[in-house]
Amino acid sequence: MDPDTLFVIGLGLGVLSIPAVVSAISKGERPRIATITLMIAGAMVVWAMSNKPGGYAIEAIPAVVAKVLRSFT
Repeated sequence: MDPDTLFVIGLGLGVLSIPAVVSAISKGERPRIATITLMIAGAMVVWAMSNKPGGYAIEAIPAVVAKVLRSFT
């Protein structure tokens, strides 16, 4: 799979799992599934960054997200 696609999916999973972690902690529960999802998202981002020549610059992230979203339409 393309590193850009995995990077964007990892970012999306990471962003979506943070509210689940906060919600579980605020209820006094252990955020097991949310933590596992956050770890998978982090692994996807790290894998994409290590397999992309030159990595990703902070300024390039919006362009990468736009490119991946355009490829799905």
